[in-house]
Amino acid sequence: MTVSDAAARFAVDPFGADIAAETAALRALGPIVPVELPGGIPAWAPTGHDVLRDLILDPRVSKNPRLHWRLWPELGDHPSWGWVLGWVGVVNMFTTYGPEHARLRRLVAPSFTHKRTEAMRTRVETITAELLDTVERAGADGRAVDVKALFAYELPLRMICELFGVPAELRADTAELIAAIMDTSDPGPEHTAFVQERIGTVLGSLIAHKTAHPGDDMTTELIRVRDEDGDRLGDEELLYTLLLVIGAGFETTVNLIGNAVVALLSDPGQLAAVRSGEISWDAVIDETLRAHPSIAALPLRYAVSDLEVGDVVIPAGDAILTTYAAAGLDPEHYGDTAHLFDAARGADDHLAFGVGVHRCVGAPLARLEARTALPALFGRFPTLTAAFAPGDLRQVPSFIAFGWQRIPVRLRA
Repeated sequence: MTVSDAAARFAVDPFGADIAAETAALRALGPIVPVELPGGIPAWAPTGHDVLRDLILDPRVSKNPRLHWRLWPELGDHPSWGWVLGWVGVVNMFTTYGPEHARLRRLVAPSFTHKRTEAMRTRVETITAELLDTVERAGADGRAVDVKALFAYELPLRMICELFGVPAELRADTAELIAAIMDTSDPGPEHTAFVQERIGTVLGSLIAHKTAHPGDDMTTELIRVRDEDGDRLGDEELLYTLLLVIGAGFETTVNLIGNAVVALLSDPGQLAAVRSGEISWDAVIDETLRAHPSIAALPLRYAVSDLEVGDVVIPAGDAILTTYAAAGLDPEHYGDTAHLFDAARGADDHLAFGVGVHRCVGAPLARLEARTALPALFGRFPTLTAAFAPGDLRQVPSFIAFGWQRIPVRLRA
């Protein structure tokens, strides 16, 4: 069976309204399922942990659409496919393969080393305390507070903007751009045109600003690499590398913090165990990444040659979705309770940060921010409670991002 001759493809919900239920429905169809992404893009969706891990690590699976996606030449013929350009139509380490990927990764990795991440710890703690002051003022009279907007969102945004030297006047535009790329609910050409225009204007403005006002930040360093050794980093690579690392360093950590808050407030017993020290905050973070990964699925990877997955053959040139939510919720790997959040599980083998050469370079910073933010929030407000009922929260409009639009809480019971 191939994607093109499949009698029916499972249509992925572009709003991501119930990612867990959709994942279960896909798994019932087999270990790898032909799906239709927003706009009608055909792809394959792995439905289990081991299948996904094997495909990620397989050298016959590429991330370069220009070399290995059979439908790449047809992209312009399908106006409703344009949304995927923000993901695969860019040139950075996310969409390169082999030596080109290694070259681009080497330019970014030094900014996310353990040593440099540790050097940011004090700044993370300072911003966390400042934001919690804001949260306390907002909820002082007993009103519900949106802890996502005031805290889970602001901490990663401020940290990534400081790391890359994004000036205050560009921060809102930068956040709006990343949200637009994550939003898969509208695959139409107008949305695509907006995203493409904003990439050029917002990140182009950042490059222009840091060229005129260099500083001790990653954007300045990448500009230096471009200008001093132009064959190592071209103008397009600079633009899209910034798009990747700023977006990945912001949106994913927002959801990591927010999803952990929701999970703990929804289970007072587990929250009590965490507060008592019976369960560690590191375990909470790993279980959040397993059960509610910040990124549910990423487009796209491509079969370099025919691939056999069980009794299914993925033809060379077909696209493959990287299904982190399916991997984390796989009962064959995590048992019959895989669908439940259980911070005592010890699921540190999750794939939420990727695996192999494409593992997220920003994972240490994301962990540092979550490891600082979560105990600070629950420590500052020992009677923090949910101001939402089960089923009240609404997923962000995306099958890619896994997170909530708002997280209302009350600071005191």
